[in-house]
Amino acid sequence: MESLNHYSVLTAMLAPALLMAATGSLLISANNRLARVVDRLRTLLAMRRRDDVADNAALQLQIRRHRRRSGYVLRACMMLYSGLGAFVGTSLALALDALSGYRLASLPTVLGVVGVLCLLVASLYLSLEVRLAVRSFDEELDHELR
Repeated sequence: MESLNHYSVLTAMLAPALLMAATGSLLISANNRLARVVDRLRTLLAMRRRDDVADNAALQLQIRRHRRRSGYVLRACMMLYSGLGAFVGTSLALALDALSGYRLASLPTVLGVVGVLCLLVASLYLSLEVRLAVRSFDEELDHELR
């Protein structure tokens, strides 16, 4: 059994901690995006209730698009939370692996890969949401400039 070097274990545990910090920043951004989408959806629904718009079909399209946007951001948040959990698990698995005499060698790697995959999927969802946001904005501009 290898001798336990506490400093190497702590150093190894720092890499997942950096990924946790990055994931936390993405979560803040995604939650802010979700709040903005929900606020805009509430505004659109209020307009629909008041019948403030001349083009009801365009309003319905905006409502559907914002519902899709909120779904994308929600899925991204779920993936980011999963990634965060995987990175915490990676850090713990590194410590447990060292304490067990390096018998769990693949566990930290698997958890780290899961965390990175979660970040990748979250990024894809956020890119879909941004694409819809720009499309909505362009259509609103086109409608206003007519």
